Amino acid sequence: MDATIRFSIIDRQLVYMPAEPLVCEYELQLVKPDDVHAVEASVLWYTEGKGGEDMAVHFFERRVREDVLDKDLRRPHRFETTLPNSPLSYFGAIVRICWCARLRVFLRNGEASVEQIPFQLGDVPRQRIRERSPVAKDVFSRMTANPQ
Repeated sequence: MDATIRFSIIDRQLVYMPAEPLVCEYELQLVKPDDVHAVEASVLWYTEGKGGEDMAVHFFERRVREDVLDKDLRRPHRFETTLPNSPLSYFGAIVRICWCARLRVFLRNGEASVEQIPFQLGDVPRQRIRERSPVAKDVFSRMTANPQ
């Protein structure tokens, strides 16, 4: 794709709290106005880890050339949403809940590009992976060394 995408979260913070606004801005460069078919902006969460993966979209906006007065989707555009109460970001040993702002650009020739900016919703402590106690390590070592 020949388009260069400038995509950012305004007032980038490390952690956003529920009910806070999330403001993003994007601009497309190095592409002709007629080449851009559509732009989709979204804010969503997804899971990673063991088990099935889930995803849900909190905010979605699709812009096509016909919706824009000058038919030029390349110009800077800003969108805003109020973040929900849940699910909060979570970074556990088995599963993670991740939030991101996502921008998808579709060109008339069928090419597409995706940009994603992760952020954290809520201030949930990260899960620590517990180490086995010395006794448990010793028992485990003997069990795996001499299987019967």
